[in-house]
Amino acid sequence: MQLALKIDVDTFRGTREGVPRLADLLERLGVQATFLFSVGPDHTGRAIRRAFQPGFVRKVKRTSVVAHYGWRTLIYGTLLPGPHIGRRCAAVMRSVARRGFEVGVHGYDHVKWQDGVASASANWTRRELELAREQFQELFQRPPEVHAAAGWQVNDYVPNLERELGFRYASDVRGHRPFIPVVDGRVSGVPQLPTTLPTLDELIGRSDLQGVTPVGHLARLTAASPDRDHVYTLHAELEGGRYLESFEQLLQSWQGQGRRLGCLSEYYGTLDTAGLPQCEIVARQVAGRAGILACQGRSTHEVIEGK
Repeated sequence: MQLALKIDVDTFRGTREGVPRLADLLERLGVQATFLFSVGPDHTGRAIRRAFQPGFVRKVKRTSVVAHYGWRTLIYGTLLPGPHIGRRCAAVMRSVARRGFEVGVHGYDHVKWQDGVASASANWTRRELELAREQFQELFQRPPEVHAAAGWQVNDYVPNLERELGFRYASDVRGHRPFIPVVDGRVSGVPQLPTTLPTLDELIGRSDLQGVTPVGHLARLTAASPDRDHVYTLHAELEGGRYLESFEQLLQSWQGQGRRLGCLSEYYGTLDTAGLPQCEIVARQVAGRAGILACQGRSTHEVIEGK
């Protein structure tokens, strides 16, 4: 079965250091993946406002954020000006595309989107998506086809704006299978390919794994569902950094299971989009992650049937 690899690139450091390492590894193993770039300023330091979200401090302690991101990254946009990723890392991004990997948009200002979009207006949302699209166009001389919302955060305007701005598909939410979004009872937007598996930072340091490593846990999850497709989200800052070796072990485990590892466009190409369920997008908590995420809700059929 298909297992699509979605690489979220959140920061300047992740782009400059993690992306080349991941591209080298994937190329060596003959594996495709989708790199989703943050193309505007790195304002990671402003994420300190999330300290008041339930579970944020626990997650920071559990995942050793400083070790993965570095002190400079953690003060960008506060004590240090945030470097513009699209301008300063253009060569790295273009190299990934030249090597044959799919590239797409993760956002313009990652922190601004993640912390602001849920309560934002239509005009604010449009502007942020347009900034990301314009910067991508400048970098790659073509419009992006895929958008993956920073932090799995969206509002009701996002699906229609994605369609209006020319995206073919998106991976904005957590869920269990591809679907067409429904907003206010109406079909809205492009097909969603949700992240179906927990991320590495949601598993690191978890006591409830009962001695199983995060890699072992992920391999067990996919082995337990051999007839089900999956989308796995990794981060350039983690799997492209201190967890590169662990990620290689995970890829080899999945190859040993007979999984077809590829990018989002390959997965999208296997789908009968006309037959996809139509589902709401709802806000929920996800184990191991602070705050509320956009998640796949019930299908319109389930709503009608009262399930």
